[in-house]
Amino acid sequence: MALKATNPTTTHSWKKLQSHFESLKSKHLKDLFAADSSRAEKLTVEWEDFYVDFSKNRITPKTMELLVELAEEVNLTDAISKYFSGDIINATEGRAVLHTALRAPKSSEIFVKGENIVPGIFKVKQKIKEFTESVVFGTHKGFTGKPITDIVNIGIGGSDLGPAMVVEALQFYKNHLQAHFISNVDGDHFQEVIKDLNPETTMFVIVSKTFTTQETLSNAKSVRAWFLESLPQQAISKHFVAVSTNIESVKAFGIDEDNIFPMKDWVGGRFSLWSAVGLSISLALGYNNFESLLDGAHHMDEHFKSANFDENIPVVAALLTVWYNNFFNSESEAVIPYTQYLNQFTTYLQQGIMESNGKSVDRDGHPVNYQTGTLIWGEPGTNAQHAFFQLIHQGTKLIPTDFIGFAESLYGNKDHQDKLMSNYFAQTEALMNGKTREQVIIELKEQSYSEEQIETLLPFKVFDGNRPTTSILIKKLTPKSLGKLIAMYEHKIFVQGIIWNIFSYDQFGVELGKQLAKSILTELKNDSSTSNNDASTQGLIRFYRNNR
Repeated sequence: MALKATNPTTTHSWKKLQSHFESLKSKHLKDLFAADSSRAEKLTVEWEDFYVDFSKNRITPKTMELLVELAEEVNLTDAISKYFSGDIINATEGRAVLHTALRAPKSSEIFVKGENIVPGIFKVKQKIKEFTESVVFGTHKGFTGKPITDIVNIGIGGSDLGPAMVVEALQFYKNHLQAHFISNVDGDHFQEVIKDLNPETTMFVIVSKTFTTQETLSNAKSVRAWFLESLPQQAISKHFVAVSTNIESVKAFGIDEDNIFPMKDWVGGRFSLWSAVGLSISLALGYNNFESLLDGAHHMDEHFKSANFDENIPVVAALLTVWYNNFFNSESEAVIPYTQYLNQFTTYLQQGIMESNGKSVDRDGHPVNYQTGTLIWGEPGTNAQHAFFQLIHQGTKLIPTDFIGFAESLYGNKDHQDKLMSNYFAQTEALMNGKTREQVIIELKEQSYSEEQIETLLPFKVFDGNRPTTSILIKKLTPKSLGKLIAMYEHKIFVQGIIWNIFSYDQFGVELGKQLAKSILTELKNDSSTSNNDASTQGLIRFYRNNR
């Protein structure tokens, strides 16, 4: 096994962390700041255009010292080395995990089964660049000679979430091509996307590693049938491309081999936007912006590989998750980006984090006796403040929250940006400090409430505070800074998996439902029934049949 297997709860550092937790758990963040005038400075990492403030977390420098000790005791340094060098760390599937290689420089040497994979990566990049420029600049035209105006990405999971998120996040930088995404097998969604498209000016990018995914193939076949209502079979070569490893199935679909962009099995779907899966990103934003996205991720890779653990942004972020999940028993984390551009960012992270680390078996195949993956949720601020922040401020659950903000707005509207970011700063301060009884009484007296009214309202208006937040403040949302941010969370996922002693890069848990869906679909199409389904499912199927 490439990765060393260590049950974290058996380590010396875990036991020390348990003891430390008992002494710290009831301390208030306000008191921690009052006791150490340099706390913010000690618990902030400033790197390139990132300013990451961990000081509003329920930790002390001693906490970080013990968490770093835990990381060292579970051999994180060795794991990072194997992660980047191409060792088979996805052991259950016999694969390396090398999405980082996709953004490595051309001079790198990274070997998989004795072959340096970097030249092959750059060959695919060159193909992406040439194809992108031919479509964007109009030298590649549709079958009837009209330039391409719309791009439709057809995929699901990582073949959709990553490209869709990045294209929306960076729409400020987009070119004239309109990007659309079809993922759900829901036919209504499919119809909504295609209803205003012109087949003569639309390019379809079908993304499926195996070219067997039911949702993607169903949508692709429906798109092809719609397309062929207007244009002949030979037009497919001008309007359809595929990202896949299954060359024969793609050709059988009708797509020319020259229009196939390959991908490798050492790239997991939820980490694949850096590969040819990002073709729709390149088309919508232009190849140079796609390259900048990759360059930003590479910068974060280098930081992750070289920075000391206590100053390493992904490592510290992962250690904090372990601290809250395994000692405070927090089950979820919120991610709140203070920009509408990152509307899909938390949705993207949900797959990356919960599919990777939602595991209950350790690397030796034994059931774990501690909590692993966390629930990830959130929406952009300030919308989120008017939706669910009540739960974070005054609810019974402890919800560590990441606040992501940018110093500079893209359109230069400083008035709106000041208002947006004043909320960003205020919310982290409010979550930390809360509001005391004394403050509430003064406030209500100033509003001319009677003593009786004050007594009645008092318990409802007190905020305990002591709610942990991490502030990730970035100079500006650019392709490069977004690449850094995505890679930061990717490495955070990796570190959590190493500490929890689980395999982060398989996803067998999603397979069972797919298998059952196939057999049920056969029943629905044949109008047959079997006794294999439980009574509840049989009743649901019966109601569906009677009402469809």
